[in-house]
Amino acid sequence: MERLQKVLAEAGVASRRKCEELITAGRVQVNGETVTALGVKVDAKKDTIHVDGRAIRQQKKVYVLFHKPKGVITSASDPGGRKIVTDFLKDISERIYPVGRLDYDTEGLLLLTNDGEFANLLTHPKHHVPRTYHATVKGVPHGSLLDKLRDGIELEDGMTAPAEVDYYDINPERNETIVSITIYEGRNRQVRRMFDAIQFPVIRLRRVMFGPLALTGVGRGKYRHLTDQEIKELSGQALKSHNIQKGNKHGS
Repeated sequence: MERLQKVLAEAGVASRRKCEELITAGRVQVNGETVTALGVKVDAKKDTIHVDGRAIRQQKKVYVLFHKPKGVITSASDPGGRKIVTDFLKDISERIYPVGRLDYDTEGLLLLTNDGEFANLLTHPKHHVPRTYHATVKGVPHGSLLDKLRDGIELEDGMTAPAEVDYYDINPERNETIVSITIYEGRNRQVRRMFDAIQFPVIRLRRVMFGPLALTGVGRGKYRHLTDQEIKELSGQALKSHNIQKGNKHGS
């Protein structure tokens, strides 16, 4: 017997947190009865489970690294009819969904899967999986300003965790600088807001790494499947980071 939200996530319905929302919204039925409590346990092999009237079934696990272009919605659907990431994955029959988000105007590395446990592991705030971006700004921000990002900077939703920040490229002809920044949180539009806070707004943003994974060899709008080793390394990094954080907290 397993918790209902875990069974839904493993069936590829959505991430575990999204599945919890589906349950509390009354959109899930178990053996014909609507369930709204998160503590309910079910037997995936014996119980009949429906979401919005559709029976769930266990799927083959799929893990994809996608190079999201700018001007694409990080979603499995869009009522406005805009281009979405799954438009580029038509030859994948399983229902997969994004792990976290990239803004409409941000391009780069995006993971998609139908493994809810895996998605939850990578996106849960306690796991602190690093994400590296190349942020292009006008002008050259002074090193003291980058130090503010390294130390953590105050945003409207609180102080950010320390980031790894360095100059990646400086283009005098265009008066632009590309700054490499690695963060360990997943707040909404966090990188853009961090640079706004030092008064160097981002004009282009590209995520180049997620944990140990890089975009190398994957063109815009293209994707590849993760290897078993990469899946293992990603999961291991998330768990290791969580254990380090726990150790730091207990030792403080």
